[in-house]
Amino acid sequence: MQPDETSTAHNSSRAPEPVGLYPHARRVGNLLFLSGVGPRQRGQKAIPGVELSEDNKILRYDFESQCHAVFQNVRYILEEAGSRWEDLVDVTVFLTNMKDDFATYNRLYAEYFQSNQPCRTTVEINCLPTPIAIELKCIAVVSEVH
Repeated sequence: MQPDETSTAHNSSRAPEPVGLYPHARRVGNLLFLSGVGPRQRGQKAIPGVELSEDNKILRYDFESQCHAVFQNVRYILEEAGSRWEDLVDVTVFLTNMKDDFATYNRLYAEYFQSNQPCRTTVEINCLPTPIAIELKCIAVVSEVH
């Protein structure tokens, strides 16, 4: 079988455009693998809550607004690919400042995942491809009937 016969790419009309050559998600069987999802909004280069210097260095950022935006973008991708927030089974979180941002992330995560508790891994990295402070990599199941 060719790869395109066993998996299907999905792109959301509501999530931000990818910053490279990759789909928002790829379905293989009943699993949906999301590419890294950040807080940008569709059609905008600006990042919610981020103030940049003239040379594109981050001066200030509102981490909480980025978290809400990332969660919304994940929801958009899931829904348009035939899954749901409740169907998430694994979440990998990339933070650029664990010391300052983890407590906020953990608090918001607990609010968003009260009824569904997927596996989670959180790692700190020194930067992401755009000036964002958080990115999520998720795996969900796709049920035939919701």
